[in-house]
Amino acid sequence: MKYRIEISSVAEFEADSAFLRLSQVTSPSRASQWYAKLLQAIDSLSQMPKRCPLAPENEYFSQEIRQLLYGRGRNSYRILSLFCRGKKYLQCGILHIRHAAQEILGEDPDESNAT
Repeated sequence: MKYRIEISSVAEFEADSAFLRLSQVTSPSRASQWYAKLLQAIDSLSQMPKRCPLAPENEYFSQEIRQLLYGRGRNSYRILSLFCRGKKYLQCGILHIRHAAQEILGEDPDESNAT
């Protein structure tokens, strides 16, 4: 089964912002290569998207949210997605592209610092 990929405007903005940040600290060709591989990773979700584990955000949303990890070390990003059945096709929606160091969506930052 093949899923149709739809990238939200928020996820597009986050990917573009990450590309711009990366292009400021590395070469433009390296940043372009990173971006092309990010798009390949997203496209890979069209085949077997549920291979990805549930995202930590899953507990805060009514629909199942999964994450695909992209990159390594300090350049790790989480591609957050959800899957649904459209009228004519199966759909994979890319909700966010977040740096792995960013806090979990839906989590109260004050609660996570409480002891």
